[in-house]
Amino acid sequence: MEDMKYLHPSFQHKHYLIRRKVFKLFGGAFHVYDEQDNLVLYSKQKAFKIREDFRIYSDENQSQELLTIKTPQILDLAATYYVHDAATKEVLGSIKRKGLKSLIRDEWIIFSSDGHEIGKMTEANMLGAILSRFINLIPQNYCVLAGDNEVAHIKQHFNPFILKYTLTLSQSEAIIDPRILIAAGILLAGIERRQS
Repeated sequence: MEDMKYLHPSFQHKHYLIRRKVFKLFGGAFHVYDEQDNLVLYSKQKAFKIREDFRIYSDENQSQELLTIKTPQILDLAATYYVHDAATKEVLGSIKRKGLKSLIRDEWIIFSSDGHEIGKMTEANMLGAILSRFINLIPQNYCVLAGDNEVAHIKQHFNPFILKYTLTLSQSEAIIDPRILIAAGILLAGIERRQS
């Protein structure tokens, strides 16, 4: 992984608010804000694609594409989503959903660029996970672990009209590339409630 100081400034924050744009007819649009409410990333989910395809830009004008999130699978409960650096086309890592297990409690495995498992993202509370399958208004919360260390937390805010997630990076050193963690937050916002 690149040294943190060489990453684009948008990837160097500890707190992010991910908000899905309301009333977008085709595809999805996501605004990502830092702790001072500055827009630091903008993401678009391509419409009418049989495979998921997210593009992440430095701003809403899409002046600089930073990341892509794509899966080669079509409508797969256990799809693997590959996170690419948009400039170099390099695979930074991947995020794979644990298919049938995720029907009860959502769980994802995070892999490094060379395919080694480096972390796990799971719904933080079993009871909350089960209830959220039946009551759409119960927010989902995720814990991201690298071994026994919590490196990030993703919390959905209760709001029946606007989907919002807070992503907090708690790793003191970049055990997992922050670009993969941010991609995971955007991915959850993009496929939220479609995975169960």
